[in-house]
Amino acid sequence: MYKFDFIAPQTAAEAVAELQNRGPGGKLLAGGTDLLLQIKARVMKPAYVVDLSRVGELAQIEDRSGEGVFVGSMVRLRTIQLSPVLAERSPILVDGAKLVGSIQIRNLATLGGNLCNAAPSADVSPPLIVAGARAEILGPAGRRSVSLDDFFLGPRRTVLRPDEVLLGVLIPRAPRRSGGSYLRHTPRKEMDIAVVGVGSAVTLDDGYCTAARIALGAVAPTPIRSVKAESVLVGQRLSTELITRAAETAAEDARPISDVRGSAEFRRHLVAELAKRTLTTAWAQAQGEEA
Repeated sequence: MYKFDFIAPQTAAEAVAELQNRGPGGKLLAGGTDLLLQIKARVMKPAYVVDLSRVGELAQIEDRSGEGVFVGSMVRLRTIQLSPVLAERSPILVDGAKLVGSIQIRNLATLGGNLCNAAPSADVSPPLIVAGARAEILGPAGRRSVSLDDFFLGPRRTVLRPDEVLLGVLIPRAPRRSGGSYLRHTPRKEMDIAVVGVGSAVTLDDGYCTAARIALGAVAPTPIRSVKAESVLVGQRLSTELITRAAETAAEDARPISDVRGSAEFRRHLVAELAKRTLTTAWAQAQGEEA
């Protein structure tokens, strides 16, 4: 480990000020499950590190009446997994959070760290995209809000500027008669990253699909939405046959590579299968609300 300056601000505004004053070359430290490994391996060599662990305002889950639920960037993934508020308001995020690493890792890893590491295979990204979440960001010019659809630019790259801090995400309240699900495939049952991950959500009105969102992970440089597959469903009365067609369309939207963990052809097959399963679950949930 080489030497670098270590700063521990008390507020998000102080963190932004440090980033602005010190200039390029800094890194934000959240849970450290990715950054510290990258520093030890010399993949990253920051001039200074800004530790966010003392910024209490970033570690809150807040039910914002009329807007949705806000989850701070420093909320631990284990907290998300066990949160009764999120179990009710955003169960699809819980689906993703509980799959990350081990319990020990989830006790350290944070929502913001998982998002800002920007791995295409991250398990919280597709659920948040499906939920229509927005990233709330603080910088020298003030606050701004960015859709999670547009947050990721590539592996380890996001829209965050060097002097900005991710405050958290705002997850809008899901409409009535809605359902959602996230699944992934991994070679091992635990402690592995997704070969493919798929999140799906639908909203029904008298059996007809009025809204659908399908997000794919680990099949492109960033998590992506399958807009073509969504269009297969919207305005139609849902059926097993229609869901199968939408799932096959999602596989066509995927842009996977072949590597040691799976071929591109295998990944497309997984997209179709996982999309069918998650859409079927979301459909059943939405029908239950209609009953």
